Amino acid sequence: MTQNSRPKPEFPAWPQFGDAERTGLVRALEQGQWWRMGGSEVDTFEEEFGAYHGTPHALAVTNGTHALELALQVLGVGPGTEVIVPAFTFISSSQAAQRLGAVAVPVDIDPGTFNIDPVAAANAVTPRTAAIMPVHMAGQMCDMDALAKLSADSGVPLIQDAAHAHGAEWAGRKVGELGAVAAFSFQNGKLMTAGEGGLVTFVDAEQREQAFLRHSCGRPSTDRYYYHKTSGSNFRLNEFSASVLRAQLDRLGGQIDTRERNWPVLSGLLAEIDGVQPQIIDERVTRNPHYMAMFRIPGMSAERRNQLVDALIERGLPAFAAFRAIYRSDGFWETGAPDESVEGIAARCPNTEAVYADAIWLHHRTLLAGEQQMHQIADILSETLATL
Repeated sequence: MTQNSRPKPEFPAWPQFGDAERTGLVRALEQGQWWRMGGSEVDTFEEEFGAYHGTPHALAVTNGTHALELALQVLGVGPGTEVIVPAFTFISSSQAAQRLGAVAVPVDIDPGTFNIDPVAAANAVTPRTAAIMPVHMAGQMCDMDALAKLSADSGVPLIQDAAHAHGAEWAGRKVGELGAVAAFSFQNGKLMTAGEGGLVTFVDAEQREQAFLRHSCGRPSTDRYYYHKTSGSNFRLNEFSASVLRAQLDRLGGQIDTRERNWPVLSGLLAEIDGVQPQIIDERVTRNPHYMAMFRIPGMSAERRNQLVDALIERGLPAFAAFRAIYRSDGFWETGAPDESVEGIAARCPNTEAVYADAIWLHHRTLLAGEQQMHQIADILSETLATL
């Protein structure tokens, strides 16, 4: 039997859903009010999600990008300010700041964890820096000890891009317990999903109230006379999405448990393949939801990596090329870019240059399968590498 004629591995479908989601949708339908001001699903979801993540100050919004934008606005980001972001991330991290008129300043990452380098972030702080945005890449939390110290020393607040980090914990503390605003995404591929959606957890009630006004066109929930207290937009989540997300939250813990069991197996197998380096897990991360199963093949060119991704997909693996360095996308330069050239940023981000070219990730549904599939993944990768 040839390699390509072997049966493809079977992985659970994503999204996962069942009677809980159906019940929630009917419940939202039959309450007769389908927006958050008249219904109860969004309010209840915010309470449940906040409790799960260690904070009473949660606000659901339309999507993860809006979650970042709203959180940054509450922190005072706007024209004339700068936001430090990792150079290796999905571009929403920078675009959320740029859409507010701020300059996004990319800094380098750690080559093993793929998370923002606290030293590089510290070196980028200027009098105009309004926020530092660590991105918990693939669900692994950034070095929150070093970043908290940087924030305290510089007076610059942190905003956690937690789009990959539902249920994550750092040294036994949940995302909402770390003293920093955090933004989550519920886009279709995320660890919880309603197709789209987002949420922000805040440090205190005052921040949350300001965000509520701005996410509802500046209008208080009790207003009858169209008195808009602030500028804002309509970032309100609808009741149907919230009902689905309540069911998804109930599934989250068990799914994380499964992925936590499977990642050590898969990463161990991948590490045995010559030239393959799985993402390093910081020992201070006490719960990792594993949004992606990530690995590098150091020294591989981006062109060959892309060929490998195509070949893995052909053999049944839900494989993806790593995020492009944000400064290597045209969209980054449209507005709010630093006064540097692409090559100038690249020169101070050597780890990003390497990782974005040679890293691959597998969708988290692979880690919801069984141990047999972990071996199949490793076999397919090893065999495919040998043919390139």
